[in-house]
Amino acid sequence: MSLRTKFTTYLIGIHLVLGIAAAFILRERPMLLFALEALFVLSVILGVRFVRALFVPLDLIRTGAELISERDFTSRFVPVGQPEMDMLIEVYNRMIDRLRDERLAAEERHELLTKIVEASTAGIVICDFDGNIESMNPAAREMSGVVQASGLPFESWLEAGRRPALHGDSLGRRFKVSRGVFRDRGFEKTFYIIEEMTEELRLTEKSAYEKLIRMMSHEVNNSVGAVRSLLESSLRYAPQIGEADREDFRSALTIASARIDALNRFMAAFADVVRIPPPARMPTNVAGIVERVTALLRHELEDRAIRVELDLADRGTYYVDENQIEQVVLNVFRNAIDAVGRDGTIAATLRDGALTIADSGPGIPEGIRGELFTPFFTTKREGRGLGLTIVQEILANHALPFSLTNREGGGAEFRIGFGVVSSRA
Repeated sequence: MSLRTKFTTYLIGIHLVLGIAAAFILRERPMLLFALEALFVLSVILGVRFVRALFVPLDLIRTGAELISERDFTSRFVPVGQPEMDMLIEVYNRMIDRLRDERLAAEERHELLTKIVEASTAGIVICDFDGNIESMNPAAREMSGVVQASGLPFESWLEAGRRPALHGDSLGRRFKVSRGVFRDRGFEKTFYIIEEMTEELRLTEKSAYEKLIRMMSHEVNNSVGAVRSLLESSLRYAPQIGEADREDFRSALTIASARIDALNRFMAAFADVVRIPPPARMPTNVAGIVERVTALLRHELEDRAIRVELDLADRGTYYVDENQIEQVVLNVFRNAIDAVGRDGTIAATLRDGALTIADSGPGIPEGIRGELFTPFFTTKREGRGLGLTIVQEILANHALPFSLTNREGGGAEFRIGFGVVSSRA
């Protein structure tokens, strides 16, 4: 039974008892009895009205509480003309307006945060109360694919918080993992931020090897110039050498001079890496570049019995530096030739803005996948480890995506994306 019903029952009951008592007492005086009974009825009516008025604020509070529990912050109460009630209604309306504004602000902040997380280039992973992955933004999903391709469980990699070069990525992508904690409904939850450090590390490595090459070039050139001058001066004394030793003297100095020239060329090749200019872009027929490179290498390909298969369906032009892209294609073809060795196939395909150069060689060993684009790293006996470094530098300057992966069934595949075609030849 509600409190209102109890009050109403009490008023009716007490007036009924008093009415019965008055009837027994005033039986001899009917007029007074009728007047008293009328007074009791009026008192009951007034009492019920007062009880109803007394409980109106409680009804208001109950209705407001129900609206708040249902998260309805749009309903407002209208003043009723009673000062006490209107003051309570005003307080409620101000409170509900503030709650509505705060909820709207919270929803807007949440929407903004969600959009920032979704658009972030850093991977963001949120775990549930048990530490299991609850959600990931698109960047984190892409990075998780890279990690899983390397054979590492993504959850374990996150917990370890390592900073490795992932061997599952052919470009040696490296990531930094940071761990944080926040509270949700009073309980701690974990989140991870994954930042790709590949470009930052590439620029750091570039700065380091540029400084090293400049220092080496300076020292070598200073020494080579002086030594070459001494050798040329020494050749003038050949007539003063005995006839029996004169030819050996000249031969020794000539060989030493040739080696000085070879050292100069060797250092010039290193210096080329740090002298790559910004790309001079112009409409370029990429298919024509591939055809020129294969023509240039034709004799070497024939000597090694390597067959070239060209599928250059895309004859469009792209805004790139023609000379630099030709150098890229030449370096990739030379790597493919070295990988095949003899009696193999190199297939070049250009379709929908993507150039793919695939070979039938042994593929990329797992142990060196993450080192391929590291400066001075090479598996060739006489290699300098700068071919792929130059390729990476040129393509990075062009902002062209590229990858080097193993093919299903054997061999490696280098892919370059040129984007949208600018025109058709």
